[in-house]
Amino acid sequence: QVQLVESGGGLVQPGGSLRLSCAASGSIFSINTMGWYRQAPGKQRELVAAIARLGSTNYADSVKGRFTISRDDAKNTVYLQMNSLEPEDTAVYYCNIDRAVTTGVTTYGLWGQGTQVTVSS
Repeated sequence: QVQLVESGGGLVQPGGSLRLSCAASGSIFSINTMGWYRQAPGKQRELVAAIARLGSTNYADSVKGRFTISRDDAKNTVYLQMNSLEPEDTAVYYCNIDRAVTTGVTTYGLWGQGTQVTVSS
């Protein structure tokens, strides 16, 4: 069974940086697209960034030029480097895997538990 464990959230001042990590555990053979979503209070969950298995990336317009997504398939880990953070980036950030193949099993739609990011002075 695949589990996602996130880390790296916290409180940061406007203009600051944070790096989120999400590690997938289990007997994983391959992972398709990995991504980060966020949900602010009173708002719907939205895609922040995603990275496909071959490395192509997709970003929300609001974070382009400030956030960078990357992955390390040897560690089954996805990262989100967040620079020039703004108060509007405050949200719970969730890691997502759209498809993971383990020994004999394909699992779809995996989510992490979420990590809080607060941008405030």
